[in-house]
Amino acid sequence: MNINQLIFRNFKKNVKNYYLYVFALMFSAALYFAFVTLQYDPALDATKGSIKGGAAVRAASVLLVAIVSIFLLYANTIFIKRRSKEIGLFQLIGMTKTRIFRILTAENFMLYFSSLIVGILIGFSFSKVIIMILFKITDTKGIAKLHFSEEALIQTLIVFGAIYLLIMTMNYLFIKRQTILALFRVTSSTEGKTKKISILEIIIGILGIIFIASGYYISAKLFDGSFTSMNALAIAMISILALVIIGTYLFYKGSVRFLLNLMRKSKNGYLTINDVLSLSSIMFRMKSNALLLTVITTVSALAIGFLCLSYISYYSAEKSAGDYVPNDFAINNSKDAASFKAALDRKKIAYTEKKIDVIQVKANVKNILENDLESPMVDSSAMTIPMISEKSVSGVDVAPNETLFTGYNNMLQKTMAFKDSGRIELKGKQKVIPQKFVGLNRKFLLPIYFTGGGLPTAIVDNSIFNKFKQDADPSIQKESSLYTGIDISKEDDLPKANELFGEMKFSDNSLNNSRIEMAASQKQNMGLIMFIVAFLGLAFLITSGCILYFKQMDESEDEKPNYTILRKLGFTEQDLLKGIKIKQLFNFGIPLIVGLLHSYFAVQSGWFLFGTEVWTPMIIVMIVYTALYSIFGILSVLYYKKIIKEAL
Repeated sequence: MNINQLIFRNFKKNVKNYYLYVFALMFSAALYFAFVTLQYDPALDATKGSIKGGAAVRAASVLLVAIVSIFLLYANTIFIKRRSKEIGLFQLIGMTKTRIFRILTAENFMLYFSSLIVGILIGFSFSKVIIMILFKITDTKGIAKLHFSEEALIQTLIVFGAIYLLIMTMNYLFIKRQTILALFRVTSSTEGKTKKISILEIIIGILGIIFIASGYYISAKLFDGSFTSMNALAIAMISILALVIIGTYLFYKGSVRFLLNLMRKSKNGYLTINDVLSLSSIMFRMKSNALLLTVITTVSALAIGFLCLSYISYYSAEKSAGDYVPNDFAINNSKDAASFKAALDRKKIAYTEKKIDVIQVKANVKNILENDLESPMVDSSAMTIPMISEKSVSGVDVAPNETLFTGYNNMLQKTMAFKDSGRIELKGKQKVIPQKFVGLNRKFLLPIYFTGGGLPTAIVDNSIFNKFKQDADPSIQKESSLYTGIDISKEDDLPKANELFGEMKFSDNSLNNSRIEMAASQKQNMGLIMFIVAFLGLAFLITSGCILYFKQMDESEDEKPNYTILRKLGFTEQDLLKGIKIKQLFNFGIPLIVGLLHSYFAVQSGWFLFGTEVWTPMIIVMIVYTALYSIFGILSVLYYKKIIKEAL
């Protein structure tokens, strides 16, 4: 047999044995090429400025390169380890290390670049589907075409060519440093298996649980008034990050083994075959993989968390737009309002109109705050808020000494929660009038132009309103003091009216808003972010799932002699598979559950900064992520089933 025949036989063998590595390589190439194609696709920026996604895609592609590079380098480590005996045999028959490296390079070249070419073709085939998904998410009216980008091809080849050189360098250093004896011991070397758990491991295990629980506790207290300054808030956030990451590492280093050891002791030494194949193996393996599992768990939590937050903002777009623009159209200039109403009349579009006179006052609300967060942005002793008369609101009647607040969102409720009653002071240019605070309504009456997007509106008696109108402080007044809200009577006429609104040449467009346009704008912005985060999250999910799968492949080969003994003792294939299923449930389930918990507490601590809805978007993201992640656990069970069959 000559060298060429040897290369091709090994190539064929490796494709069969490492099909998931080939799949992951093709998937990575397809994902990267399709993603980079967006960067150069003329359809993306040819939508007349509705989406300027090139810069965002370019930045995300750098992160994608990092994810793919780490995955391929790690996968190659397992790949070369599985072939250590083969490399040792080559040396035994007289081959030099340089010749062996050339053989591996030729094999890897064919395996790597054939997979790369197939991946690029797959990425090209799906590039149109991807941009269609992007247009659908962002509600962009554009025509998606199948576009082959030479720039994307060159960039993909350069990136994956550089990764290939890194892989070859890693292989060369591996072959050069290993002796023949060491090569035969690589696959037989296992993690340290200490039968008795030490006191230090118990302490580490308890500390891991305490650290994670402490991080969760601080995150739950983040915006409830426990931290009353920005410095304290920043320190709390850093503490959460440190506690959770360090706690996660200690959890894998000692907590898992500590907890499983307690479970094993509770059985008084009577372990079933399922216990031996699952709990015992995990107790020894997770400790040595603590750093890898910490990285996978942390990045998974970040991916799930960012995707949840972006989806919350996207999912809440229409509700948020309703808070910022309480009517179909908010016009804060009387001339613009007259022009728009005239245009509606010409088109015979029926509408209703609401006018509210608005002034800005300073309010001392310290006495009615549940928590007083010291912020350079908002001074609770002199907070500038809009004020309107009770006559502008139907169904509201307040006494001359009473003030009702209306219009608050989840962010205001978390960062500046108000009591049910108390005393406040309203300040004009010269007058200071004490008032009785009588409550807070949820409904927004004024647009973002007057409220700034989060501050409540004060409703006072008409006599009090007139006093402040005469004593208004000009330094804090808006350019306009009259709000005109227009609602279209028939829902079918709304798109036509919105189109007409967009065509109007107003004197100052910054004073006017359309609820439909505001919702669409938020969907476009957050839709693009959600798309990019989902893309990167999917890439990491696939790569991390493959890494855990490769680890299980590695472990299954090490444990194959044990399965041979157990089969000879009379245990059936189904008996062994029960224990294997429990083992995979722990191997894949523990990082997944910990990652989901991390992301859950992260999202719960600050979701209100991104939107109005939390549970539906968060549950959908977590269910989808769990379902995709579970695929790799199922594949691991199937691989173990194959090993068990071959064991006898």
